Amino acid sequence: MKTSFKAVIITIAVIVLLAFAAIVYAMNQQAQKPTGDGETVRPDSHVLDEGGADAVTLVEFLDFECPSCGQFFPIVEDLREKHDGDITYVVRYFPLPGHINSTQAALAAEAAAQQDRFEDMYRTLFETQQQWSGQPTETPEVFRTLAEDLGLDMPAYDAAIADPATLERVLSDKSDGEALGVQSTPSFFIDGELLELTAWGDLETAIEKALQD
Repeated sequence: MKTSFKAVIITIAVIVLLAFAAIVYAMNQQAQKPTGDGETVRPDSHVLDEGGADAVTLVEFLDFECPSCGQFFPIVEDLREKHDGDITYVVRYFPLPGHINSTQAALAAEAAAQQDRFEDMYRTLFETQQQWSGQPTETPEVFRTLAEDLGLDMPAYDAAIADPATLERVLSDKSDGEALGVQSTPSFFIDGELLELTAWGDLETAIEKALQD
């Protein structure tokens, strides 16, 4: 009887654990699903290329410290040149918590944007990525130096960095990305549809297909 009772207790415990695991899994899956509340492009989004009426809209959610984003940077630049006039290219922030300087880099880009110099800082951050990425602590002074090298108005830059609204602007992009199902960077959308890229050439293939549709 004792052995039978013990077996019943163990069986119940296993069932409870399995049920709990199933609930946790379901909650995680639900958290990963897009909520439908996000927008791929908003009025304040940074548009680097404005195509014509029939242009394909390419939106990139990126992290300036992300190595994959750095590797995609020259690919995207080539595609922008190749399809000039046919693409509306939009950049949105998605700083990842595992990258110590990703938020600082986004703040620098947003501060530059307030001086109509977003694209200059966007290029500079990727071109210098290996010099400032992978640090154990945030290094805002590095980005301030980059701003100085670009000839930005430094009092205005410092004010923008200190302004909580600048961080809110960065985080609003990330919030949209999360609502749209973005989980990693870079994540690309073409005309509102999230792309699944498995090879370097998939982005160009998707753009060309969209242009033909």
